[in-house]
Amino acid sequence: MSLNFDTKKWAQENFGECDLGDARRTVRLVAMAEKTMNKPSASLPNQMEELADTKAAYRLFDSEHATFRAIVEPHWKKTRQAANGLTLVICDTTEFDFGIHREIEGLGPTGNGYGRGFLLHNAIMVNPKNESILGVAGQTIHYRKHKKKTKKKETQTDAFKRPRESEVWGTVIDDIGKPKDDTKYVCVCDRGADNFEVLCHLEQQESGWLIRVKSKNRKILTSNGKSKTVGQYLSTLPVLGSYELELRSSDKEESRTATLEVLSGRISVPIPHHKSPYVKALNPDPIETNILWVREVGVPKGVNPIEWIFYTSEPVDTFAKAWKVIEYYESRWLIEEYHKALKSGCRVKERQLKTNLRLEAMLGLNSVVAVALLQMKSLARATPDRPASSVIPKLWLAMLKAVRRNLKRVFDMTIRDFYRELAKLGGFFGRKSDGEPGWITIWRGWEKLNELVRGAQIALEIGLLKE
Repeated sequence: MSLNFDTKKWAQENFGECDLGDARRTVRLVAMAEKTMNKPSASLPNQMEELADTKAAYRLFDSEHATFRAIVEPHWKKTRQAANGLTLVICDTTEFDFGIHREIEGLGPTGNGYGRGFLLHNAIMVNPKNESILGVAGQTIHYRKHKKKTKKKETQTDAFKRPRESEVWGTVIDDIGKPKDDTKYVCVCDRGADNFEVLCHLEQQESGWLIRVKSKNRKILTSNGKSKTVGQYLSTLPVLGSYELELRSSDKEESRTATLEVLSGRISVPIPHHKSPYVKALNPDPIETNILWVREVGVPKGVNPIEWIFYTSEPVDTFAKAWKVIEYYESRWLIEEYHKALKSGCRVKERQLKTNLRLEAMLGLNSVVAVALLQMKSLARATPDRPASSVIPKLWLAMLKAVRRNLKRVFDMTIRDFYRELAKLGGFFGRKSDGEPGWITIWRGWEKLNELVRGAQIALEIGLLKE
């Protein structure tokens, strides 16, 4: 789905089909979504603007029909429908910690057990050709349980009797389901998905995978059925090729050029000794998969070498094929950006709501807002040279020209130019040394320009301005 700069139409497209038990609640949600998108980082009263609308928002969040799933599921379905051809499904979990000093009903432990909040597992769909964001394809919320103090050591059987954090991967994979006939999914996952049960879910849903391996000590089966550790097997593989990667400087390391070698093979992931009820019922065979190893060579002294090990369903028997799969994994940064959009752009953790169910409903609304913010930023990266006028409404460009008087050819600018100018409204200097604008300046610029557009629209409606 593409970003719609008309926030009223955007709200209707994403929330107009929500089933909240009463059509009036859906109308209210659409109105709230428009106001929220106009001011993503503002407080709820500031977003709603009127006291009556603020009270109506709280009533909606209190409704048993306005659940997280009911609010965001239509967006999930539209995202899956928009997928076409090879589509990356990038999955990860993020934590929302609301602190221990706020009295919020229904939260679970977070962090080391002293925080309070919940986990949100997300799957976003991405076009690998240009890293454009289609939307969120599935999500689930998980609450950790308080561990009871006991001298008895928990067995693996005991662990399977309670809800497990690792189950969120399979839950969302099954929710997304099988791809359409003209579509292929490749789920891109970090170490948390290195789990036989997750591979079973992926196979059942006819989805491809690219999963980072958790440990070299993990047991695998070679092509002749012998059991080895991942590390033992990797040491037998031939090198397919190598490439150079430019690394930026950080607080811990200086910038450098890393030389990376690429190796691959074919293995099977064995059935675990301790099986979950899901795996027992499925009664699967060992799962065949390709394994891909990217390792840094010639590492400078005192520097931690780069190393990635993946299971993948995709062919990696040549360097060109392996390189394509590595590029898929490099798109994983987009889900980190999505989490930033939720936490910094929408300021979910700062919302002053008193129950977990209110927070869940608010999170459902902001989950879709965060997609729009992510699309806004990624659009300039995906198609930087595309004419801005092909995407940005004329009124937005006109208001940008009005507020940034030094702009001479605003209607001929590219999308990249538009977002840089938008960010300048939010405090971005745009000097050669500044690089590309970040989240905060883009959001601030969006809110300022959006206010101008809204004012112009009202002036047009009451006849103060002419088209």
